[in-house]
Amino acid sequence: MRPDRIQTTRLLLSCPDRPGIVARVAGFLADAGRNIIDADQHSTEQARLFMRLVFESAPESERAQLYGRFAAEVAEPLSMEHRFAEAGRLPRVALMASKEDHCLLDLLWRFRSDELPGEPALVISNHREHEEAVRSFGLPYHHIAVSQQNKPESEMAALELLRGKVDLVVLARYMQVLSGEFLEGLGCPAINIHHSFLPAFAGADPYQRAWERGVKLIGATAHYVTEDLDAGPIIEQDTARVSHRDEVGDLARIGRDLERLVLARAVRAHLEDRVLVDGERTVVF
Repeated sequence: MRPDRIQTTRLLLSCPDRPGIVARVAGFLADAGRNIIDADQHSTEQARLFMRLVFESAPESERAQLYGRFAAEVAEPLSMEHRFAEAGRLPRVALMASKEDHCLLDLLWRFRSDELPGEPALVISNHREHEEAVRSFGLPYHHIAVSQQNKPESEMAALELLRGKVDLVVLARYMQVLSGEFLEGLGCPAINIHHSFLPAFAGADPYQRAWERGVKLIGATAHYVTEDLDAGPIIEQDTARVSHRDEVGDLARIGRDLERLVLARAVRAHLEDRVLVDGERTVVF
């Protein structure tokens, strides 16, 4: 039977590495009558093991007992951090955007085309430009204006729409810095996308300044959002070569294409439970 035609469960775990862990986990699932469909693992130089397994789901009425037994018999003795995720459950995703719409509309199209295993729930923007386009996808559009004077109030308004209602927030070119209080109150991960020039050009008009410096390589980076600006654990990156023949507009166009692709890859990896955070780094299976 093809794996995509049966119900599957994902097990993600990390723990101090030592001999026998893979055997303990696989043995537990075998004893429970669960067939492992896919498995991947990685051991770091710091002697920590990361694993992702996909196995045939237990009947729904038996899952809580199975997961409780795993915690008591395997996870606790091995000092293991772990979680189970049902592959058939579509996580609810909120998108936040500002004036640029290339990442926002690309993700909405991918969700509608079933390219991303999630359920878009709503869009929040500090501008009104995209309301008609977003509503054409059948989604609610919330305009929350942001200024230096009302930033705490605007973040609170966004939290009222998000907290406890979504599993992931994607900043699809949302050009506002989120406070630590907002991220703490959010209660779910957030993913951001930004350009990544070599050398780097932060702030306004990065493509103009990159062109002035004659860069030969531009890129995009998708990462989890932390209180430190653009410094969260990196999920996905890509680059493209450019030359003296490329003008500022060409750099911006190539950059937008990279941002769309990199953000979509990062969102897919997260929704498929392929990302485990290791301090300031990630393990992406």
